[in-house]
Amino acid sequence: MEPSGWQKLRVILVLGALVALGPLTIDLYLPALPAIGEDLGASSSAVQLTLTGTLLGLGLGQLVVGPLSDSVGRRLPLIAGTVLHIASSLLIMLAPNVAVLGALRVVQGAGAAAAMVVAMAVVRDLFSGRSAATVLSRLMLVMGAAPILAPSLGSAVLLAGSWRAVFAALAVLGVLLLAVAVLALRETLPPERRRAGEIRPVLRTYGALLTDREFLVMALVAALGMSALFAYVSGSAFVLQEQYGLNQQEFGIAFGVGAVAIIGASQFNVVLLNRFTARQIVLYALVAATAFGAVLTAFAYSGVGGMAGFIVPLWFVLAAVGFVLPNAPALALSRHGEAAGTAAALLGAAQFGLGAFIAPVVGVLGNDGPAMAVAMTGGSAVALAALGATLLGERRRRRAAEAAA
Repeated sequence: MEPSGWQKLRVILVLGALVALGPLTIDLYLPALPAIGEDLGASSSAVQLTLTGTLLGLGLGQLVVGPLSDSVGRRLPLIAGTVLHIASSLLIMLAPNVAVLGALRVVQGAGAAAAMVVAMAVVRDLFSGRSAATVLSRLMLVMGAAPILAPSLGSAVLLAGSWRAVFAALAVLGVLLLAVAVLALRETLPPERRRAGEIRPVLRTYGALLTDREFLVMALVAALGMSALFAYVSGSAFVLQEQYGLNQQEFGIAFGVGAVAIIGASQFNVVLLNRFTARQIVLYALVAATAFGAVLTAFAYSGVGGMAGFIVPLWFVLAAVGFVLPNAPALALSRHGEAAGTAAALLGAAQFGLGAFIAPVVGVLGNDGPAMAVAMTGGSAVALAALGATLLGERRRRRAAEAAA
């Protein structure tokens, strides 16, 4: 039975607190990226790889935590992962060079993965269909608010201390979320619904997911939509601070403008779900993201309009992505309620794995406005092509079945 009223609100608040750990872990230190390079004597591309390490940890961690949560329940992996996040945050404060920092960021990302995958699995445990898409839209409010707050909070921490103090703040955040996990989240997977923890059943479950065409397509669309967001996350600090000359505090404000776009779209998505299906919304959103991405790329290369000419189309691209992010995962997870943790893990691994790939691509392309624009537009265009090909294939099969009948 789905929670309703106050219970539903309480679940959303608790899950919102949990899913915030990942975005805050990614974004809180963004204003410090140039300072880290100067302090550790590393290039901007090398420092950017520490972000890749975080995303890699988030992706790989989910592949482990997902099946584990289907086997032993949701609470134990969540608590263990949060403890790992706290410990790695404390160790990062002592990192002597960028290589150690990058390695510890992988571990830190793996710890944060537990909170994110368990939150997604709990949504599938308790909700389905349009209700799941609605709850995910509310969680997107948190995932959108976290990037708004994170750079500003990171900038405030930098006013009081060095970049290492940012990771002290993340350790404190981990402690607070550990208390939430222990005190406020009940177990949502009863023993009779748990799956065998042996390796073969886990591999069979992953095999079933990897042969489900619709799951794969929606997971790919969700991952490509997330790649556009991570292209923005990985490149924005260098583009806005080094190319356009913003200071750390101004960057926090400019970065927040993009997050506002995602928040607004994800919340308006709840209204649109009353009139359109989640798949229709994803399709229209990808068309918009690709079109505005083309405009963004043109402005980035030409320099027309300066910083405003760059930020305005960027805002529309991020708004379009904000419609993709709650709907594509809801569509993917709707088919595998019996293995929600494993399905959420594979989905999250695809999203953050592609994010880990796209971050250094932005660096290799030049860490400037055109590089970021190309990466964002490319992800949206490929997602649109994948979904369009799937819809055309379904239409052909349906017409063939009607003709045969």
